[in-house]
Amino acid sequence: MTHLDLPGIGRYQLREPVALAAPSGPASSRVAFAAAHVVADPLGGNAPGAPAAVDWEGTLKFRHRLWALGLGVADAMDTAQRGMGLDWAATQQLIARSGAEAKAVGGRLACGAGTDQLTSVDVSLADVSGAYEEQLAVVEAAGAQPILMASRALAASARGPEDYLSVYGKLVEQAERPVILHWLGEMFDPALAGYWGSADLDEAAQTVLELIRSHPGRIDGIKVSLLDAGREIALRRELPSGVRMYTGDDFNYPELVRGDEVGHSDALLGVFDPIAEVAAAALQALDAGDVARYDALFGPTVPLARHLFAAPTFHYKTGIVFLAWLCGHQEHFTMVAGAQSGRSVSHLVELFRLADEAGVLGDPELAAGRMREFLALAGVRA
Repeated sequence: MTHLDLPGIGRYQLREPVALAAPSGPASSRVAFAAAHVVADPLGGNAPGAPAAVDWEGTLKFRHRLWALGLGVADAMDTAQRGMGLDWAATQQLIARSGAEAKAVGGRLACGAGTDQLTSVDVSLADVSGAYEEQLAVVEAAGAQPILMASRALAASARGPEDYLSVYGKLVEQAERPVILHWLGEMFDPALAGYWGSADLDEAAQTVLELIRSHPGRIDGIKVSLLDAGREIALRRELPSGVRMYTGDDFNYPELVRGDEVGHSDALLGVFDPIAEVAAAALQALDAGDVARYDALFGPTVPLARHLFAAPTFHYKTGIVFLAWLCGHQEHFTMVAGAQSGRSVSHLVELFRLADEAGVLGDPELAAGRMREFLALAGVRA
């Protein structure tokens, strides 16, 4: 049995990994995207404020892993440090490279189109629209489904709901295929407070519904990341037929994806990055009607997810890359913009323990060895 000494916990013995059967293909009862992280170049100049230096081989290898598990990839999103280290120059490359790889293997790919090439805080709605259009063209050229990301620039320049309806309406109509809308709460990005033109979330939801209802057949669904299951369910029940609710709720995803007698949410989740094998197996169980196994697989991952996305939530990317390193999906714990410093040692120690309990550390010996390396660097003997 593998064990090590963890600060604040003491002697800790890792569980034996649970063997999960490889899925034969994507889930049939739900659409599921994993929002994927990027692998930084460990020898690149990835300091805060510096242009992102990406290890493209490692980054694309990780996406192939997700496709092999039957998951779709949501790329160039918040999980990829979009707007928090991954600049537009690197993002363009990421979208183009992921698009080529998706075509080669028939993988499902959706990519974020936003406005983060705008560097000034003083921009007009025309500037915002132009930035969105530029990025939408890049996404469509890559053959990916567009996700119209929440925009800091739009949040800063919009005067009310009518500006959101105007900007999004034009984009939705000019897109080559149905888009996914993106509602990211301020816990993920404080600059998005009052999105959709109101600090009142009920009023904001009505603006979203007005947009969706005004463009039938042009909107595939909406990703909602408000960490509020009740609010998501209420909005889900008001969506027109054929419009998907993609849960982005990394706290309550098992119940939301499982659904109720009225309907269910599909998934577009950052937490599916570190729990990909478990998520794929749980979705296959749901396809088979085995809800008990679905709950048994997903249940232990919830404490991990709640810790991973604990406030300040926008630092969750640090934990995701840490887990990717522990599991052997990359060879270092380095991030663009130096974001590996975004969480404390104690936070990452608890993340390690919860990941073990959730069954996501597929190679306990490797994970323990890397955890010892990390703690030694931090001045802690394990």
